[in-house]
Amino acid sequence: MYFPSWLSQLYRGLSRPIRRTTQPIWGSLYRSLLQSSQRRIPEFSSFVVRTNTCGELRSSHLGQEVTLCGWIQYRRQNTFLVLRDFDGLVQVIIPQDEKTEALRLQYRYLDLRSFQMQYNLRLRSQMVMKMREYLCNLHGFVDIETPTLFKRTPGGAKEFLVPSREPGKFYSLPQSPQQFKQLLMVGGLDRYFQVARCYRDEGSRPDRQPEFTQIDIEMSFVDQTGIQSLIEGLLQYSWPNDKDPVVVPFPTMTFAEVLATYGTDKPDTRFGMKIIDISDVFRNTEIGFLQDALSKPHGTVKAICIPEGAKYLKRKDIESIRNFAADHFNQEILPVFLNANRNWNSPVANFIMESQRLELIRLMETQEEDVVLLTAGEHNKACSLLGKLRLECADLLETRGVVLRDPTLFSFLWVVDFPLFLPKEENPRELESAHHPFTAPHPSDIHLLYTEPKKARSQHYDLVLNGNEIGGGSIRIHNAELQRYILATLLKEDVKMLSHLLQALDYGAPPHGGIALGLDRLICLVTGSPSIRDVIAFPKSFRGHDLMSNTPDSVPPEELKPYHIRVSKPTDSKAERAH
Repeated sequence: MYFPSWLSQLYRGLSRPIRRTTQPIWGSLYRSLLQSSQRRIPEFSSFVVRTNTCGELRSSHLGQEVTLCGWIQYRRQNTFLVLRDFDGLVQVIIPQDEKTEALRLQYRYLDLRSFQMQYNLRLRSQMVMKMREYLCNLHGFVDIETPTLFKRTPGGAKEFLVPSREPGKFYSLPQSPQQFKQLLMVGGLDRYFQVARCYRDEGSRPDRQPEFTQIDIEMSFVDQTGIQSLIEGLLQYSWPNDKDPVVVPFPTMTFAEVLATYGTDKPDTRFGMKIIDISDVFRNTEIGFLQDALSKPHGTVKAICIPEGAKYLKRKDIESIRNFAADHFNQEILPVFLNANRNWNSPVANFIMESQRLELIRLMETQEEDVVLLTAGEHNKACSLLGKLRLECADLLETRGVVLRDPTLFSFLWVVDFPLFLPKEENPRELESAHHPFTAPHPSDIHLLYTEPKKARSQHYDLVLNGNEIGGGSIRIHNAELQRYILATLLKEDVKMLSHLLQALDYGAPPHGGIALGLDRLICLVTGSPSIRDVIAFPKSFRGHDLMSNTPDSVPPEELKPYHIRVSKPTDSKAERAH
């Protein structure tokens, strides 16, 4: 019998007032017999956790908090249930505002009994089993476990530290088996695969978990096309039978193309609303801010078309969009109604010449009631803004009944030719790896490493599904001299931390590459779950806590002593915190 988490609260005396709908016939009969014999009615709730029996509740109990115990006789759509004990029946209305995720995580062992969690976890198991069959049985991959206790890796995400008994020395939980799988290629294993447990200390991020699972793959003597074909076949083979089959090959776009078209490197390609460059339309414009933008390096005028925006978007929506652009991007957004007879105080519409209006209609392929959102500025900034607004407007339209993103459609996309390096946020003069420091440069751009490294492209590729990155990988650097140059000269990293890898490459490494698929996010998308926590048996909360076991927890000082760690008490002094 399924006992949802809120029922545990009900047993502990935390329930809301309940409503009795069924007469406790045999309970009342028993009471009447007791009364007829002029005996005192026994106290049925003494010495137990309940406050009342199901059969004794009356209108006089309204507003009181009661605790009931019994058996669930009937349950309907998690809306109400009929609770039964020896004394009668009562209908319990389930408070919908307490079906919250925190409560589900607190009583996870009960939540796992739900149909949806059963379906999600069983489908996850089936897909992983099919992936093992495809990789190991059909294509000769070797399933190899790699260590969990390792050392800190330069660059990348922040890692969890694990203390050792040696003073001042720590292990690190690996954010991926990256170095180990490259070393396996040096060791001649040729084809490696692992359902790998990975760890990243990324703080409070609602779409991430501090511990997660990825399908980790590495191959020797392979190029980018070979990895892509392998993954397409893997997904096609393991795809659930109750979903539409996966169609291969997946389309491919470069990083520059997706940024210019969708304003993001992980676009949702299930719907249009693509970014259009309309700079040429306004080359000779008299509109001041457009002239100013086009006169600057990389200046451009971009726009997206919101289908039937004049019909579904309200004035307050347009104002919200304009405020978002100003607050987050310091950019101006102008709504233009090319066909509809309204402009909502758009200043640019009054200065658009008829020839420009007709050219905009042609380029944007607008229909009656469409709205064009226009912005001007530096190329990357303008595209990023419109990419955000594209998704915001899609959300607005769908809340008003317009279907843009088919939930049954799975739209895969390969994104390639990422930049090899990015400027550091804290110091733009210095470089950091866009992917990780072991990613090989594009063969056509190797010469740029010694002249203009910022312009070098990488052999890094991402797999995107419905606007979510579900996998990423690269062809690796297999030349020790090139790896040492990138680490020491370009990234200013301490090569001693990676001396074991550099030495292995010196002994001769085959050309190799790989990829990692995020299993949690993939299953989340396949099942249509709102969160990756719905496809993990025992997940952490968005703050990284296990609400069921109250983890993380404190440790007594005597247990910390062997690790040479002492916990300092937090202070409330703002002045001390500032120092």
